[in-house]
Amino acid sequence: MPEYMGYDRTIAVFSPDGRLFQVEYAKEAVKRGATTLGIVFKDGILLATVKPTTALIVNSALEKIFQIDDHVGAVAAGLLADARVLINQARVRAQVHKITYEEPIDVWGLARLIGDRMQYSTLIAGLRPFGVSFIIGGVDKTGNHLIESDPSGMLFEWHAYALGRGALVANKIFKQKWKEGMSDKEAVKLVMEIIAKTEKEKKEDAIDIAIIGKDGKFMKLSQEDIKKELK
Repeated sequence: MPEYMGYDRTIAVFSPDGRLFQVEYAKEAVKRGATTLGIVFKDGILLATVKPTTALIVNSALEKIFQIDDHVGAVAAGLLADARVLINQARVRAQVHKITYEEPIDVWGLARLIGDRMQYSTLIAGLRPFGVSFIIGGVDKTGNHLIESDPSGMLFEWHAYALGRGALVANKIFKQKWKEGMSDKEAVKLVMEIIAKTEKEKKEDAIDIAIIGKDGKFMKLSQEDIKKELK
């Protein structure tokens, strides 16, 4: 609409009905990304996503699930270049915390650092919001945590949540089938079911899954393990 054109071109001005259009556009970029999933199960956290498989691409070089520290990781939906920059900052802050306090950073503390950096980009003229959302998962002394950070910098904690183009269907399935105390195998099975219903790519080299168990160790499933689940 012509009356909204001026508000459309800057991040630092609200429209008359209280909207920041550039933040809304950033959220649209997230919706166009591949389906991205996170689940809390009995003994930890599972993160999963789907990578593009096109001719000649080296799939192993495309990272969408990131290890931030031994006990915490994140999966991204949206612009992966934006994700890489934020994850690198988070990794540095996690190591600084460990050196300073001689203990790992807690999951909520790390999520707040990422959210604060994303929110800062919604305040300053000349910047744009980060066009990415994260599902941050980890295990610390307070338990298992699965936290969403959206382009506005807002943080939400979930038992199970999905982002990306298949999020509507995936979150509907989560509401129906997620249960407290489910095992890691049940969590993997649920993820595979959702990917089958939301994504065209179902080959084992297109699916990326990471688990952070009760021992607080980040581990990615091998293609052989994923292949077994697809059978």
